[in-house]
Amino acid sequence: MDTRQGTSTQGGTIKGCENLAPIYILSSIIKAMKYMLILFTPLLLLLLPGCKPDPYPKNPRYEVKKPKVIYAPEKKNLEKMVKQLQGSPYVWAEEGPDKFDCSGLTYYMYGSMGIEIPRVAREQAKVGKKISPKDLRYGDLIFFATDKRHPRKITHVGMYLGDGWFTHASTVKHEVIYSNLFTSPYYKKRLRVCRRYLPEKPTAIAMTEEKPWQTTQKIPATPPSRAAAASKGKAIVIQAPIQQIEQTHATGNFYVQVGSFVGRPKSALLYKIAREGFSHKIIKFPRGGKTINKLLIGPYKTRADALAARQKVRAKIQKDAFIAEIR
Repeated sequence: MDTRQGTSTQGGTIKGCENLAPIYILSSIIKAMKYMLILFTPLLLLLLPGCKPDPYPKNPRYEVKKPKVIYAPEKKNLEKMVKQLQGSPYVWAEEGPDKFDCSGLTYYMYGSMGIEIPRVAREQAKVGKKISPKDLRYGDLIFFATDKRHPRKITHVGMYLGDGWFTHASTVKHEVIYSNLFTSPYYKKRLRVCRRYLPEKPTAIAMTEEKPWQTTQKIPATPPSRAAAASKGKAIVIQAPIQQIEQTHATGNFYVQVGSFVGRPKSALLYKIAREGFSHKIIKFPRGGKTINKLLIGPYKTRADALAARQKVRAKIQKDAFIAEIR
């Protein structure tokens, strides 16, 4: 008579081994989950940075957080922060170090250099040295009235960088971006006040007396971050004197740029553009003592329309034509 009741190395499946089956299954599940975690963690890490915080949280943090002083008040340190903070998310009532509203960005950058300015834009616009727009230079703050109901009320602020460019925490793009006064009728019309806060010391701030629109030096068509965008086929912003980019009708902001020319483009090229059914626009601006002409095809109301036109332009007119945007 076989009286075995427990485990044995001689027999087959017995009662004791039947109780181990759920434990074996659970162990297998745990191992599988570990493998999945190892496989998908890198993917999750890639996706997380693309998730922006809510730009208008239900419970904003109104308590002002004073930035730690980590730099001397010099232009080179502002330049360093501008590059570091580009692309940071916009969040209402935040002043850094990793998310900002418009005045929070300027408050943080100046506060990081030990220069205390008010926290909100309308108060920032009341202090510092008041200057004319034609005298703007790197680090100056420029203030805008963007509320149609209150055309004199300061509601937005950015930091001027030179050649028309300024950096600001955009309420439209919901991140810190570059914009250009030369190419943006929107901001040009709403500019109200310009203020200077950096110390007036030549040793600390090496500046030129030439105005951005009068300079004889070569002016970059895009700031560093936009040059990379252009190489990837994204729209870049056209730079030209303000009076040349005013639009009298809302026909669109996107163009296909054929090229830049010293002097007027050749008649044969303009004829070819017309023959293919396109309209064109020429923007002139000085560079290095010469007149440069940007030849643009358009305008187009949407980026998609401009991309469709670019395909034909590249096939029929200019192989390296690219999209340009006037904002």
